[in-house]
Amino acid sequence: MDGFRDAAPGVRTTGAVPMTRHTVPVSILYSTTGAYASLGREALAGAMAAISEVNADSSLAFRIEPRIDDPAGRAERYALLSEAAIRDHGCRHVIGTITSWSRKDVLPIVERRGALLWYGFPYEGYEASESAIYLGACPNQHLLPLFDHMLPRYGQRPFIVGSNYIWGWEINRLAREVTEAAGGQVVAERFVPLGSTEIEHLIAEIHQKQPDFVLCNLVGESATAFIAAYHALRETVSVPPVATCNVTELELENLDVPARAGHISTSIYFDDLDTPENRDFKARMALRHGRERRLTTSFVGAYMSVSILARAIADAATDAPDAIRGTVTSRLFDTPIGQVGIDPRTQHASLRPHLAFSDRNGEFRIISSAPAAIEADPFLVHALGKPAVGRDNTGTVLKVIK
Repeated sequence: MDGFRDAAPGVRTTGAVPMTRHTVPVSILYSTTGAYASLGREALAGAMAAISEVNADSSLAFRIEPRIDDPAGRAERYALLSEAAIRDHGCRHVIGTITSWSRKDVLPIVERRGALLWYGFPYEGYEASESAIYLGACPNQHLLPLFDHMLPRYGQRPFIVGSNYIWGWEINRLAREVTEAAGGQVVAERFVPLGSTEIEHLIAEIHQKQPDFVLCNLVGESATAFIAAYHALRETVSVPPVATCNVTELELENLDVPARAGHISTSIYFDDLDTPENRDFKARMALRHGRERRLTTSFVGAYMSVSILARAIADAATDAPDAIRGTVTSRLFDTPIGQVGIDPRTQHASLRPHLAFSDRNGEFRIISSAPAAIEADPFLVHALGKPAVGRDNTGTVLKVIK
């Protein structure tokens, strides 16, 4: 069955109508309450937008029935809810999790139950499971391009702050390694409890130590609070920019207008992405959410997870995880960020990183892009110690951000 093959990541609504349409139950597992609720709500909106398109396509022999659960940002709830979705509701695919803690809690469940986790958020790498499809960027697709830009332009003395869990620990560690490999020195490395907004002590230390730039690996409300406090400091003294691998338009929305501007972020998707694929995607999403709705990488990562899964089910004529795994790693998929391929060795997506600068409207304006999608290197086998270098889909060495 080829119902999605020629469609832009939207869904075709023409073609023969099947006599009957069977239901495919799918677990949607995002925290829409709790410490990083805004990210969860954004991801849920993206997943539901894709499900709506799938279910509107009368040429498909199936429709998706979402099983929506909210773990409320509590790590222990992810395993319980994913187990119940698979065992009691017949879900063979879990779309979700945001933090690395939650992903690592769900992985043993899907591995034991023979299910498949679809993960669409940037993460710290050093992981590959046959029971997961990784559609978010790993370090050679976010941190290394960012530091390739920052170190030669702003200096080699970063101040690094991260949320106190796996993402913060590992990205801070890699940032230190990259900095030292370039001959630089990390001024300080600090952690904040996940969800905490008590960051005044960090601002005081940054003021005192005067780094060349700040790398912010904080998540959700912590990131917003940090940027707001940092802006208060820059109103009194000259300070360097905040650089980040995970702050999106979403974190800027709740800031005062002046505080939104002047931050540097890297991502595989920004609302500003000016490509035919994204223009078409945004036009479709405007019909659903309105033209004023900014789209973020959180929305798009979840949307892609559902959309690629649905096209794989259509191709394989089954939702069996083994068949889906073989399908998604053997072809390219049209998505809002362009064509995406998934490496059969690691089940990570090849992705094209972009570098953007935020403005007073809370939008990230793209200033530079990788010339091609970069093959994921989750264990940094090729890239570690070479922050300026990535590899394209042919294995050719290339400069990531120029």
